[in-house]
Order: sequence, then structure tokens, then C-alpha cells
Amino acid sequence: MPASLNMSTLLGEIWQPVLLTVELAGVSTFVLLLLGTPVAWWLARSASWWKEIPATIVALPLVLPPTVIGFYLLIALGPDGPGGAVAGLWGERTLAFSFWGLVIGSVVYSMPFVVQPIRIAFEAMGDRPMEVAATLRASPARAFWTVAVPLARPGFLTAAVLGFAHCVGEFGIVLMIGGNIPGRTRVMSVAIYDYVDTAQWGRAHLLAAGMLAFAFVVILAMRLVETKAARRMA
Repeated sequence: MPASLNMSTLLGEIWQPVLLTVELAGVSTFVLLLLGTPVAWWLARSASWWKEIPATIVALPLVLPPTVIGFYLLIALGPDGPGGAVAGLWGERTLAFSFWGLVIGSVVYSMPFVVQPIRIAFEAMGDRPMEVAATLRASPARAFWTVAVPLARPGFLTAAVLGFAHCVGEFGIVLMIGGNIPGRTRVMSVAIYDYVDTAQWGRAHLLAAGMLAFAFVVILAMRLVETKAARRMA
């Protein structure tokens, strides 16, 4: 009985950060696609010489250490930043150390992994499909949803997979703005760090092996999507 109880407790303890990580990655990926799609479309279609300035801002997480981004996000989400004002609307003092604070951090840090594949897909499409849609009297919005989005589907799939996977694997920013609060901000990467720090090797192995298998599936899925897209273009 004690062994069964211990196993049940262990599984409950392991599943808590797993479920929180999946929820965080799912919500963040949805927000990333919602915000990243119009950004990618504008970057792909605009002829402005200065468009690479916002493109560079979007790409900053590729080179900036997560602790740098996390530090400024912690200030922005804290009681004295705009995040504190927003949190005050429902009686809280800060968005830091909360689930929605983690979502904001995940969106900021994973944005280039979503915008870039969609932008490349839109650019590869060229101008011809939209021009043909215009001659058929399709409105810009209708042409976008019925022509551009279906043609750029491989880019959207890659962006969704990369965005989700990157959110799952985040550590530095999550730890900076979320800490290690069980059931609230303790995601898988933070839990592994905590288990290793406290020499709980068995628990660390379980989560690390799960993330290793997940990474393998993600990379395989991306390869299959790229291969399928290449065959369609051939």
C-alpha cells in the first residue's frame, strides 16, 4: 500500500508540470500564430526599406540571452510596470510569477520561430496568386484567407511546431519571470532543474526522457512536413 501510494504521489507530482507546460505551450502557440501571422504577412509583402528594423526587433530573442529578456520583462510585468497596472484590473499587483506572465514571456521569446517560417512561406508564394485573385474581384481579406493562407500552409505547420516546441523547452525566461511555484509556474524545464539541484535523479530522468522523446518527434515532424512540401513544389 505505501509503495502504491508513493507511486501515485510521484505520478501526480510529475504530471503537474507536464500538464502546465502543455497548457502554456498551447496557449502561447495560439497567441503567437494570431500575432505573428499579420507581422509575417507585412514583412513579406511590404516594399518599405525600413521593414527590416521591426524584423530585427522580432529576431532579437535569437541572439539575446534569455536572462536579459527575462530581466526587462520582469520589470515590465512587475508592480511598477505596465503589467502591474493591467493586473490591478482584477485586484493583483503584478503579472510576474503568474501563468499569464509566462504566456507573455513565451510569446516574446518564441516570436522569431513563428514569424520567420510564415514569412518565408508568404515570400515563396510570390505576387502572382494575389494578382490573379484581384482580377477575379476578390477582396484583399478574402484573397488572403482563400489563397495566401492555403498556399503558405507548410510555413504555418512549421511555425506551429517550432513555436510549441520552443515554448515547451524554455527555461531562462520562465525562471526569471515565473520562478518555481508548483501548480502555477513550475513547468517541466524548471522542474528538471529543481530535481537535479535536490539530487532527485529518478524524477529528473523521467521528465528529461520525456522531453528527449518530444524533441525527437518534433524534429521528425518538421522533416516530414518539409519533405511533403518539397514534393508538392517539384
